[in-house]
Amino acid sequence: LHRRMGEAVARVARKVNDTVESKADSLDLANCKLIAFPVGVYKAVRSVAEGIHRISLANNELKSITSRFVTTFSQLRELNLAGNYLHRLPEEITSLLHLRAIDLSRNRFRRFPEPLATVPALEIIDLEENEIAEVPTDKLASMALLRSLNLRANPVGPEVRLLVRPLVPFELLLSPEEPIHP
Repeated sequence: LHRRMGEAVARVARKVNDTVESKADSLDLANCKLIAFPVGVYKAVRSVAEGIHRISLANNELKSITSRFVTTFSQLRELNLAGNYLHRLPEEITSLLHLRAIDLSRNRFRRFPEPLATVPALEIIDLEENEIAEVPTDKLASMALLRSLNLRANPVGPEVRLLVRPLVPFELLLSPEEPIHP
């Protein structure tokens, strides 16, 4: 177990170093078995954090994203958090003024993460395969740049199905309704 953990840590360190050395605009920590965002990464990327526009933390075991994560990577444009155990987002996510796309598919959201409704540049929200039943339709309708909201494989209520253009200017992806059999 310790060896496996050591390998995982080394892999994260390598990926972080690659990002820092190449001054890359993306940080890929997908599939790293992370249960939290490694605090050491903040120090490591301090010099290049402003230049990081894309982060993938997909397919880890994250239960939360901290406000420190959000404030450190304030220039994010794309955030992939698919395949984790998230059920809420920090309020600070609203400070990501450049965030255009967020992937929260295959998580544990029971409610639409409301802070997203006030992220000004957001164009794409993927919430496929969560447990979302209610969606703040009025808030979504006021999102000026939203182009696509994926709510497939969620137990959304019938009111969400009534959200059609021109009521909402974005593409709403839902699973086909299950026929009700007596």
